[in-house]
Amino acid sequence: MGGRPAGAGGLKVRVASIGRDRAGLFAPAVAEYQKRLSRYAGFSLVELPESRRAGAQALEEEARALLKLASPRDWLVALDERGQQLSSVELSRFLARAQSESRDLLFAVGGDEGLSSEVRQRAKLVLSLSRMTLPHRLARLVLLEQLYRAFTILRGEPYHK
Repeated sequence: MGGRPAGAGGLKVRVASIGRDRAGLFAPAVAEYQKRLSRYAGFSLVELPESRRAGAQALEEEARALLKLASPRDWLVALDERGQQLSSVELSRFLARAQSESRDLLFAVGGDEGLSSEVRQRAKLVLSLSRMTLPHRLARLVLLEQLYRAFTILRGEPYHK
């Protein structure tokens, strides 16, 4: 796979997000962090459509779409406010561990209804960015920034200070 940056150790990081930023409010920042992240790992953002159903049916449909993306090599990380909170340094250690164990990372950001219990149960890590509820498009931006920060920590670069 020739598109991986040198020094990235072949780590592939995907962020799968339900829904799009229709307002465009976060798009410029997301694009900037996508560009920055591509220097450290094979990075991609996958936007999946929101379910047209409601409640549990929506969660099930979105879960199927998210889980279909996961390969056996992936460590699934589910974003959920009830999950574990990590410092930036702890997140960088998680990235390093995935890389050393030849794993890829698939971060799942739910839609308006969040993530199903099935996605959370299948996850290697259920990660909370905050104990507060964040709009999922803002959570996606915060995640990208924290991933970038974690890579700068791993490389000993000054951004994280």
